[in-house]
Amino acid sequence: MEALQLRRLRDLCSRVYANVPFYRKRFDEAGVTPADIKSLADLKLLPFTEKQDLRDYYPFGLFAVPRDHIVRLHASSGTTGKAVVVGYT
Repeated sequence: MEALQLRRLRDLCSRVYANVPFYRKRFDEAGVTPADIKSLADLKLLPFTEKQDLRDYYPFGLFAVPRDHIVRLHASSGTTGKAVVVGYT
């Protein structure tokens, strides 16, 4: 299970680093690259994504794939601020 989790974590980090300028910047600011993720313990090296980040890059600024690859959107109501949009592939 841990090997699968590590593989998926590394794949995710590589994908967002390559495709989402926001995440590349955050990784660079933290001094970490996807290649630095060698174990699940390295999760602590990764920057957090906060709800305000989702609002700041509303609506599609954090997508790692082209919008035509998104098959479903979920959006919050935005009652406490700007809505948060999540896309699913």
